Amino acid sequence: MLVSSLFAFSGCDKYLDVNTNQDAPDRIDAYLYLAGIQSAYADYYYDLRALCPLSQMMGTTSYSTFANNYYSKASDAGGQIWRMSYWEQGMNLENMINQAKDAEEWTLAGIGLAMKAFSWDMITKYHGEAPMTQAYEAGRLAHDYDYQPEIMAQVRAWAEEAISLLEMEDATDYGSRISANDLVYKGNKEKWLKFAHSIIVTDLAALTRKSDFKTAYYPALVEHAAAAIDDNDSNFTVERCGGGADAQYSAYNNFWGVYRDNLSTAYFQSDFVVQMMTGQIRKYDETTADFIKKYDSAGDPINGEYELLDQQIICDTVKAAGHYDPRMAAKLSTKSGRFYHAINEADSVMRYEYIGGSFISRTSPDNSETTPNLYGWTTNVGNVDIDGTGRWLFRDEAPYILLTAAEIQFELAEAHWVAGDKAAALDAFKKGVALDEEFTCSYLNPGSPVSSTDATTGEVTYTAGGAQPGGSMISKTLFNTLAEAYVAGPYVGQLTTSTLTLSHIMMQKYVALWPWGGLEAWTDLRKYNYDIPYSGDYPTKGNGWDKASMRHKWDTDPTKIYKGLYLAPMDVEGRRSAYNNDNDGSPCYRVRPRYNSEYMWNKASLSALSPISGTADNYHCSKPWFVYPGDYPAAGQE
Repeated sequence: MLVSSLFAFSGCDKYLDVNTNQDAPDRIDAYLYLAGIQSAYADYYYDLRALCPLSQMMGTTSYSTFANNYYSKASDAGGQIWRMSYWEQGMNLENMINQAKDAEEWTLAGIGLAMKAFSWDMITKYHGEAPMTQAYEAGRLAHDYDYQPEIMAQVRAWAEEAISLLEMEDATDYGSRISANDLVYKGNKEKWLKFAHSIIVTDLAALTRKSDFKTAYYPALVEHAAAAIDDNDSNFTVERCGGGADAQYSAYNNFWGVYRDNLSTAYFQSDFVVQMMTGQIRKYDETTADFIKKYDSAGDPINGEYELLDQQIICDTVKAAGHYDPRMAAKLSTKSGRFYHAINEADSVMRYEYIGGSFISRTSPDNSETTPNLYGWTTNVGNVDIDGTGRWLFRDEAPYILLTAAEIQFELAEAHWVAGDKAAALDAFKKGVALDEEFTCSYLNPGSPVSSTDATTGEVTYTAGGAQPGGSMISKTLFNTLAEAYVAGPYVGQLTTSTLTLSHIMMQKYVALWPWGGLEAWTDLRKYNYDIPYSGDYPTKGNGWDKASMRHKWDTDPTKIYKGLYLAPMDVEGRRSAYNNDNDGSPCYRVRPRYNSEYMWNKASLSALSPISGTADNYHCSKPWFVYPGDYPAAGQE
């Protein structure tokens, strides 16, 4: 695995002439682990195929069971983060940390501990309980599970140790040993320090629903946020060099890029995110639970047009600067503008049309249209003559995005809000939106037009694909102009402490995370129990859902956070379906651990978990600790 990681992922062409054993490596210098460990974060993007449907960021015809909050426990689907943490990073990361400590290479050891903390924050938010204390004990054939409160506390402890090591005076002359192998920060210790502080912030941000959050966790979150990632140049991203078919290894291309064709037409933007980002969250008739249609002057319904919710959260449909959020033209795919001839014209760009699919179908929930693929076309995925290398984050050379400055600001805003400091929450909220606008623009790769003019009529015809096939359908100049107006406009800059709501914070965070931050978005949705109404501390069967139905808050309810979000079993138009029988009416709250690891070889330890056994049919519905205001309930009481 180590050899494959170093060669197939790192982009390093050097021969590892560091061993006395001619047949196999018997010693690896600590810094040589670095690029392979970082490149393993590509596995997170594999699991976004499960996370984006679970969080309604995307629909899918591939991982369709995840979109319906269920999947078989006899499957490795959705198990790549587990594989990344225990195997691809695993002992390689342990060796890197321990060897660096032994050599008093404090900077390298600190980098390793920061990544270890980050990966374990991922694994517990995704899977909940996991073997941690016994994970790498030699000779073990079974491993007991640690519970989430212990894992989350250890994540923070590792991050604190990383900070201490990175702040130590390091006498090692690294030369280019770190900078040449560091695919994230090129050896910049100050950025690694910011990242380590950020891990503590994002770990604590999952605990805002805890009854003791304000006293037990809030002070540390605020303290570390002050030293965390605060600009887009310090975002935690893993570079990819791209190259398409000419790349030495396929993995040099982004998993989402055109060449690898992993998204194809099987993954597509959801109608929920389209309505949210375009200011078109629809009204429901609260008696029939159907969309309220628009009618023409003759009293006939207008096909595909509906009344919209009075209070939109992200933007509205006014085609004017300040009301329009240009992130929709960058992040979402559209069939409009595909000839790239008007990508610097505001009137044209602001009139692009966007379509979202349902949970498991590219057809919109009202059956009116089919959403394009994530490159903007109905077909032609993987066709470089049309798609080029892709667009925005869906292109071959795009880096893997894992944590941004905007995310930190939204987590700080939520924490301040929960603690009652509305002024500080508003300030962090505005900073978060501005940072995500900047982040979004930085990855634009605007397409360029190709045209021909008829010599007789003078008519100009544009060619699909453009001069450089593929690309974003808005120019950077126009994006920045519209973004500046939006940040100063009614949905951001003109909000006050009396008009800012938790919906503004959490829905703007959701937009900023789309779709690379599916795990954090799903953490937030679960933390707020999917906006399901219930009494007491948490929802249960008979108190939020029954076997075949689920309660819901209407968007007009001021306590509902995610306007427009309705789960599959909710009795509203576009959502009427049932969960798998094994769910017993509950939505999914965790992804099972990897089948070929735990259900094949560690079943006894998995079975011993509480309050729901890890081998139970509904274990994927067992709530993580961060969902409960207090501790876990007793076994069988969830």
